[in-house]
Amino acid sequence: MPFILSGDEIRAWLKATPPLVEGLLDEEQQIQPNGIDLTVKEIASFTSPGTLSYDNKARSLSHSSPLACDELGAIHLTAGCYLVTYNEVVHLPRTMVAFGFPRSSLLRCGATIHTAVWDAGYSGRSQSPLVVHNPTGLHLHINARITQLVFFHLGQEVGQGYQGMFQGENI
Repeated sequence: MPFILSGDEIRAWLKATPPLVEGLLDEEQQIQPNGIDLTVKEIASFTSPGTLSYDNKARSLSHSSPLACDELGAIHLTAGCYLVTYNEVVHLPRTMVAFGFPRSSLLRCGATIHTAVWDAGYSGRSQSPLVVHNPTGLHLHINARITQLVFFHLGQEVGQGYQGMFQGENI
């Protein structure tokens, strides 16, 4: 039967080889009762459209350009959509899947993160779109905690883990 990992179970999985998540900036700050907070490594603006098709033959990802930080390590983001790269590298065993959710403080600032499923067997440094809805913008610091990743232990191991184009991304 599937179940959500607790903070203590996550701590145990951090000792696995490879660890469930590596590159945590501060384990005590980032491990939550039911997940791990992911932090901002880089923020980029989109510079081109993307293309999607049914069979991926015409797939083309949008290009992006990293944004520069001010002297305090922050970026003022105007309303719009951005691409965030996380500091942490996730290594999911074939017995686990993860879902990312925006931290409530991000939502209360008028912004949100959109994520897809982290499939069983995925390994990589993920990226997610950050949408700033607040018409006055958002000051976002590098290393800010913005996404909580929640891990679900599956009832059984999947036969074949994630094999898509994002396997091993950004590492």
